[in-house]
Amino acid sequence: MADLRPDPEALLRQAEAAERGALKVFLGYAPGVGKSFRLFDEGRRRHERGEDVVVGAVAPELSTELQAVVQQLDAVSMREADGRRALDVNAVLARHPTVCLVDDLARDNPAGSSPPKRYQDVAVLIDAGISVLTSINLEEIDEQQPFIEQLFGRRSTETVPQSFIDRADEIVVVDAPEDPSPLGEIAGSDAQALALAALRERALLLAADAVQRQLDDYLRVNRVDSSWGTQERILVCMTPRANAAAMLASGRRNADRFHGELFAVYVNQPNLTAEDRSALARNVMLARAQQAEVSILDGHDPVAAILEFARQRNVTQLYVGHNLRPTWRNSVTGSLLDRLIRLAEGFDVRVFPH
Repeated sequence: MADLRPDPEALLRQAEAAERGALKVFLGYAPGVGKSFRLFDEGRRRHERGEDVVVGAVAPELSTELQAVVQQLDAVSMREADGRRALDVNAVLARHPTVCLVDDLARDNPAGSSPPKRYQDVAVLIDAGISVLTSINLEEIDEQQPFIEQLFGRRSTETVPQSFIDRADEIVVVDAPEDPSPLGEIAGSDAQALALAALRERALLLAADAVQRQLDDYLRVNRVDSSWGTQERILVCMTPRANAAAMLASGRRNADRFHGELFAVYVNQPNLTAEDRSALARNVMLARAQQAEVSILDGHDPVAAILEFARQRNVTQLYVGHNLRPTWRNSVTGSLLDRLIRLAEGFDVRVFPH
């Protein structure tokens, strides 16, 4: 019987997190999509519901519409040095609101400041039990710089590490109703549309990663055994006669499309012929060429071995081969595929003919 008691270490981490403030990130996939407005508008709504909300940092220039929202809220004056404005952490700590609004998370603090980065100031507030709502563009995340450079031929000078964004309790991808204009440096409307689509997809996947981590934490804390998740994890089940090339190629395309993972397995069986072993060796080479994680499973029951592996890896889709020619044995006892489909609760099963 499975141990359903919560994981003590996970419970401890959960208790420690409860003592900290929450972090909510409004992520813009491109400049001009309205992330700052969403940030301060949520602050206004929280204030109207009775929460103690203060504005800690705003961008140097605000639109008239945004100024009207910010003026409805209490604010802690920003400190200034060397012509730059910075979040006054000590003033916010002294005021100790429930929620602090911090625009432009990626900004650097004035020279000589300790800490040097605004996101590090935000970390101090969160550790002090103050929840923070903040905003950032995808192009301002450090690990996204190679992707941004590939699209635009440039990098951002002020960035935040992905590890800090990963701390977020919630990430909201701010989607514009129409294409934002500050990307005019991309030549041609078709190129701009493609670049915006790539940025938007990357932002959505980043948010999905955060949801997946939260889901994994919840399942771990509550000892829940589940195979579902927010990302595709595809398992290709290889046999000597399976059409492994087609299965692996399809698996790789779908894994890449959804930024998922690709696994390939075969179950050790007795009495394999030399021809069968040679076919399996070729399939393993094909799987590694498709950058699949290859595993060799042991067990008298191949269906049970495959399903156990799939549940351990939180697989979402099973790719299996099937011989379309019926045999007398299958007609009497049912095929392994029949059993697999019957027992594969929680998985999508895709069948490829031999």
